[in-house]
Amino acid sequence: MNEPLLKLTNTSKAYPGVQALKDVDFDLNHGEVHFLLGENGAGKSTLMKILSGSVTRDSGKIIMNGNEIDIESPQDSVKKGIAMVYQELSLFPNLSVAENIHAGMLPVKSNSKLVNWTAINSKAKAIMDEIGLDVSPNTLVADLGIGARQLVEIGKAISRKAKVLLLDEPTSALSMHEIEKLYLIIRELLKKGIGIVYVSHKLSEIPRIAHRVTVLRDGHKISTLQAEQVSEADLIRMMVGRDVNEKYPKEKVQIGKTLLKVSGLKLGNRVKNAEFEVKTGEIVGIFGLMGSGRTSLARSLFGLENKASGKISLNGHSLQIKNTGDAIREGFGYITEERKMGLVLRMSIAYNITFPILKKILRFGMIDHKAERKIALNFVDKLHIVTPHIQRLVESLSGGNQQKVALARWMCCESKVLIMDEPTRGIDVGAKVSVYKLLGQMAKEGAGIILISSELPEIMGLSDRVLVMSKGELVAAFTREEANPDTIMAYAAGAIGFGGSI
Repeated sequence: MNEPLLKLTNTSKAYPGVQALKDVDFDLNHGEVHFLLGENGAGKSTLMKILSGSVTRDSGKIIMNGNEIDIESPQDSVKKGIAMVYQELSLFPNLSVAENIHAGMLPVKSNSKLVNWTAINSKAKAIMDEIGLDVSPNTLVADLGIGARQLVEIGKAISRKAKVLLLDEPTSALSMHEIEKLYLIIRELLKKGIGIVYVSHKLSEIPRIAHRVTVLRDGHKISTLQAEQVSEADLIRMMVGRDVNEKYPKEKVQIGKTLLKVSGLKLGNRVKNAEFEVKTGEIVGIFGLMGSGRTSLARSLFGLENKASGKISLNGHSLQIKNTGDAIREGFGYITEERKMGLVLRMSIAYNITFPILKKILRFGMIDHKAERKIALNFVDKLHIVTPHIQRLVESLSGGNQQKVALARWMCCESKVLIMDEPTRGIDVGAKVSVYKLLGQMAKEGAGIILISSELPEIMGLSDRVLVMSKGELVAAFTREEANPDTIMAYAAGAIGFGGSI
């Protein structure tokens, strides 16, 4: 039997109050995609961090190509042939593609300390050709879309001659076309014997590219199976320890009068004359492909785009929203597509939940920590946020629990209109169901919810109405009963023109 490319045995890691991994075995073969599945907090990130050198294991062995190794730092991990591509990309936006690919290892001219820019651009171009990235090596990363940035990260890993590639939610922000392109690149890398550890919450990806699947739960390894031998239902059961019979729980809510009305909203070419309304208790889904203008629309409503124009009214009263402070005071809440952009990661759970109502819990200019604690504990209990204590830093929480903290913030200040942009990106099946139930709860309490997602089943499963956006325009509207995936996708792709009143 061939020796695995990489092998971990009896791997354990504990943090104060949390056993992140307990005696976990894991191996990776040459030319294999090995999926790593589990709910947020199951131990996936810890295992990946151990391999990438950012976390030190408490016990266990790491064996690579038959030899036991220690990984002492991220730099050491790279030297040993392991490269990590994080979900939140670690690129330098103000540097060029070539500079990012060679970051930390810029070649210099012989007998000189001067950087050899000709060699940098030449080597970068060769790598870019290999991964199918058709831009100039001198292009700033800030000028690239998320899909191209993902390719730059992979190019950086290839430039370091990595034999093991760790991919963390690599398709979470990619369009369908970009995903297919990534799959092609992965298949080419496999032909060279590179092994890939692939973390994803998209179970639909498994039959496309996985060879084996390992499921973790509560820091323990549940099973390793051949990808073709396991069903999606089996995987969900192993991940959450129970059946998740209803993927999109939908509360029965009495939809009321018009809460929000938007007329003639414009933002350059990104949003063109958007008109729609949201009623109390209603979830309005907005679906569109990457670049359709969905996020620009959301940002305009929340006062993040000062060049936006148009009319916004709430409960029949015209609003002037010039900034986020205005939006929050008028009753708007906004959970961004980049979850960590909307949270203060280095502050506590309690602070993040109560931040929008800080003025209400000040006593003589100082925070009343007793009041802060009471409010935060109420939402931690109500939303089942998993944490040893409310003073824990938000950055230490799993993705699903971070999303619950973000929701708790807007529930805390009783938002009338909640805008959610990709609310379940990068969180597991169980956490998704929890978020969906919370949305239903907020709708039941009379909030109007704008749900933006690139996951069409999510939009259709949760929305009372579906709006479709394409090239900056709202081009179609469907009731829950009328919504059809093929028709919605056709409008989103521009294959059908305008489809009626919004």
